[in-house]
Amino acid sequence: MNRIRRRRPRFEQPELNITAFLNLMVILIPFLLITAVFSRVTVLDLQIPSTQNKPRPEPQSQKKPDPFRIEVIVRASRIDISDGTKIINRIPMVDGDYDYATVSEKLQLIKGKLEEVGKSRSDATILLEPQISYDVLVQVMDTVRLIEKFENGRIVQYELFPDISIGEAPASKKS
Repeated sequence: MNRIRRRRPRFEQPELNITAFLNLMVILIPFLLITAVFSRVTVLDLQIPSTQNKPRPEPQSQKKPDPFRIEVIVRASRIDISDGTKIINRIPMVDGDYDYATVSEKLQLIKGKLEEVGKSRSDATILLEPQISYDVLVQVMDTVRLIEKFENGRIVQYELFPDISIGEAPASKKS
């Protein structure tokens, strides 16, 4: 008896139809590229407050570092502006909110006085009490960093003290 060899029929591999996927990519890639231009992330460089504002002088130089520091101390009931040793301005809250406009005006006056004596500065330290909210920190940072003025029918921004350090406020003295 001859055995008849039966072969199983071979199945043909179906052809992959990737047309729909390619159409999706043709639409999706330009869309993602176009929308990527509109999403921008702003990053601010912050430093830890230092005890001296300038690097140590080189050995041959006998210059002493300038002890003057601009400190904006945010407290629960007010904002204090200090020179590093004593409080220059004390700005109380107005109607339960911090008076950012007055803080900006005082900082502009300080910047102007510093430039008059040839001591131009771009650094300031913001010191916060622990209970101060993040929103207040951001608003104070914006107030310290920039001035917005209305000129020629448009708003123009000028740098005030763009190099910001953040730290914890010293304990408040009763006054």
